[in-house]
This record gives sequence, C-alpha cells and structure tokens, in this order.
Amino acid sequence: MYIYNETTNVDETIHTQWLHWMKSKHIPAMLATGKFTTAKMVQVLIDEEMGGVTYAVQYTTENMQTLEEYYKTDAPKLQQEAFLLFGEKAVSFRTELKIISEQFSVSINN
Repeated sequence: MYIYNETTNVDETIHTQWLHWMKSKHIPAMLATGKFTTAKMVQVLIDEEMGGVTYAVQYTTENMQTLEEYYKTDAPKLQQEAFLLFGEKAVSFRTELKIISEQFSVSINN
C-alpha cells in the first residue's frame, strides 16, 4: 500500500472557500478517479512563518502503478483546477509514502 500525500498552505483570505472546495469537490473527485481507496484530511499544527493554515490530505492506493496512472491521466486536470480557483494563495507539495506496517491498539476488557 502507498500513500499519496498533498500538503497545502492556504492563505487565510481564501481559507473557508478552499476548505469547502476540498471537502465537497476535490477530495470526492480524487476518490472518483478509482485510483485511491481512502482519503484522510488533517490540519498541520504548526505556525507557518509565511502565515496561512496548512493541511495534508493522504490518499491510499494499492500500488505504484496505479499512482503513476493517476499522474498521467488525472493529476494535470485536478491540479489545474486548484490553480485556476486559488492561484498562489494555496501552495501545495506532494509526497509519496510506502506503508511498511500498520498497527492498532487493542482494548482488553476484563
């Protein structure tokens, strides 16, 4: 399993609009490509020197081939839409992560 991570710093002047767009349009569009099985959105809890609010969205995919297919067929359109709507007021960088292991806590009931 792999995670495609998009980290975005959002200018406070567009924060509410961007957040609504992400939840109602962009994340559903990413999942609708059929290349990702889950999406988790988190707020990065740091004070940015440049200001704004920072978020990361982690999309889970089965393999690198599927991620490469996303880059070729879907990424240009989806990234262009974000740029047309928000320009440089929403600055993103992307990271690919490989899941090595996943563990969960176990509750022991007496």
